Amino acid sequence: MDNRPIGVFDSGIGGLTVVDALTKFLPNESILYLGDTARVPYGNKSKIRIQEFSNEITQWLVDQNSKMIVVACNTASSLALDYIKSNFDLPIIGVIEPGIHSAISITKNKRVGVLGTNATIKSDAYGEGLRAANNQISVVSQACPLFVPLAEEGWVSGSVPIAIATTYLEPIKRSNVDTLILGCTHYPLLKSILIQVLGPDLSLVDSGEATAKAVNAVLSKNNIISNKNTGGIHCYVTDSRDSFEAIAGRFVQSNINKITHVDIS
Repeated sequence: MDNRPIGVFDSGIGGLTVVDALTKFLPNESILYLGDTARVPYGNKSKIRIQEFSNEITQWLVDQNSKMIVVACNTASSLALDYIKSNFDLPIIGVIEPGIHSAISITKNKRVGVLGTNATIKSDAYGEGLRAANNQISVVSQACPLFVPLAEEGWVSGSVPIAIATTYLEPIKRSNVDTLILGCTHYPLLKSILIQVLGPDLSLVDSGEATAKAVNAVLSKNNIISNKNTGGIHCYVTDSRDSFEAIAGRFVQSNINKITHVDIS
């Protein structure tokens, strides 16, 4: 048993949906979350720069005695996960592979849709992973960049998000996919809109929920599950605490113990 915290990081605030899933699935675990809000977004940075940022953050979380690392950022998961795994000797997982495995286990007609930011869709990390796992899978990818500001501004219901989602999702509706991966940590906030536009029969894969299950498997395999009801979320940000605190409640339902500014560069 191991009561050290799980280290989680993202380029900003979206990774808190992964933290939310972790707290529901693993309530005894303590979580250290670092949002690199001073350098968000990662999507317009080079691969080398994203690897550098991810390495710095992982080192900081390791220095805080984290027992494993969760890369709760789709861009960093696609471009930096292998790099940081090669530099650190502790369990490290991203959000892409758990989402892929979940989608493959759910789909019946082997047609899977992927929603993501421009950077994630351009990388084709989900498409490559899905096809590598099952070459019979057909993948339809769609970038939905406006979903991020909608989630952060709290516009997750009403005519505006419905109109935007209807426009973005038209190719998905035409494609006859039966399973849809939410390939951005902001997108779970828009689940109700997605269901309204696409219908209730489509299976949605929340990468945060899939990642929480994968984390549980890693903890069990390595015998590092917490055996005390320690729990708790401690957040660290590289920029303003106030702006982070103002919208954090939209992304995580559990109470955040503390939000602290930290300079890691």
